[in-house]
Amino acid sequence: MDYKKHIQIVEDWPVEGVQFKDITPLMNNGKAFKSAVDEIVDFSKQKNIDLVVGPEARGFIIGCPVSYALEVGFAPVRKEGKLPREVIKVDYGLEYGKSVLTIHQDAIKPGQRVLITDDLLATGGTIEATINLVEELGGVVVGCAFLVELSYLNGREKLDGYDVLTLMHYLD
Repeated sequence: MDYKKHIQIVEDWPVEGVQFKDITPLMNNGKAFKSAVDEIVDFSKQKNIDLVVGPEARGFIIGCPVSYALEVGFAPVRKEGKLPREVIKVDYGLEYGKSVLTIHQDAIKPGQRVLITDDLLATGGTIEATINLVEELGGVVVGCAFLVELSYLNGREKLDGYDVLTLMHYLD
């Protein structure tokens, strides 16, 4: 399926000069969204996934239907101050600044095989931070899956050695 037909480009958002890739039209089309989720599920089936992890907020949108289809749990990675129990945290860089991500300290058991999902791979900062959290808890990242990759931002370089699936590539 040509998923790019379902992506809306928003100029100068959230800051001037950025072409934001809005996935909400894809999510709004049940057939297209199901197809995208199914492709990620197919990518994951051979990996013996124990858990899906996704950073907020769009990582939840992708990860939850994938975890449901695989019949495994989902662990959210959230911004600092959003999780109610004991957490570990990591500082990371974004395209537009810096932030802190957290995960519950008991979200991942050592040796669990983890798939990380998100809507977008850009500079790779969010996913690199998420990988660091998973691995600090003893999880094994067996794959990362994205709807969109902004190839020109070179985020994939931070995922060297990991199995990566992206459904759409934007070269500029």
